[in-house]
Amino acid sequence: MEGAVLLLLHYPFTFLLLAVLILCWMYPAFRYFCKMTFYQVWIFTISFLVIIVALPRGRNCENMKILRMAILPVKHILGVKIVVKGKENLKTKKPCVLVLNHQNSLDIMVMMQILPNRCVPIGKKEILYMGSFGIACWLSGVIFIDRKKREESIAILTEVAHTMRKDNFHVLVYPEGTRNHSGSMLPFKRGAFQLAVRAQVPIIPVVISSYNSFYSQKEKRFTSGTSTIQILPAVETVGLSSDDVPKLTEQVRDSMMSVYQRISGMTNGGSHE
Repeated sequence: MEGAVLLLLHYPFTFLLLAVLILCWMYPAFRYFCKMTFYQVWIFTISFLVIIVALPRGRNCENMKILRMAILPVKHILGVKIVVKGKENLKTKKPCVLVLNHQNSLDIMVMMQILPNRCVPIGKKEILYMGSFGIACWLSGVIFIDRKKREESIAILTEVAHTMRKDNFHVLVYPEGTRNHSGSMLPFKRGAFQLAVRAQVPIIPVVISSYNSFYSQKEKRFTSGTSTIQILPAVETVGLSSDDVPKLTEQVRDSMMSVYQRISGMTNGGSHE
């Protein structure tokens, strides 16, 4: 007994690590909380380093490369493999609007896998106040929109439409507008499509498969697994007007929904849960 106590005193961190590993193995919910805590700590800690490196350059979309390189390695620690299909559809140097389906906070990590150079995500204004991560996002050129102020949001998107061709950058938008845990897709808001039509640039739909095979917030489950990203061919907007936006929005959502069901292992519109 004394020997065990002495070992514990000499190697407290080893025993702590062993205890955590045993608890993770025995209790899936404990593993879920450990992984999510580690993920969040990683994001906020690495953001401090990004701020230090990015500050001399100031607010610049080129800083997104640094944020991307800092966040991506966490996928290996979490045991998440990301498979990208249709990469050829993203090989364009011309401005475009990327639209992605939105599920939960893991989207930050998964999004970084396909984020092209000179791409500026559009995010809700609340992100700006998320400590070091918010500052790192601001320095990386993320465009923040207050969803409660519709006129202000429209003005910002109009300005982006006028400058993205001139400054040659891409824009990334989650058209659902909020996280979606339903295993489907929420109705798309039209802002991203209005932006693309005003700028007369193509829309590139990007579909991320359901995380349910390895992750569930409801069930408190987070195992190892694979996330599939399918990049669809560009949808041209040249010649379209604001009158075409509703139809365009539904057209893109329908194509994304079909792909989402296929790559998520769903049939007849149902969930695989």
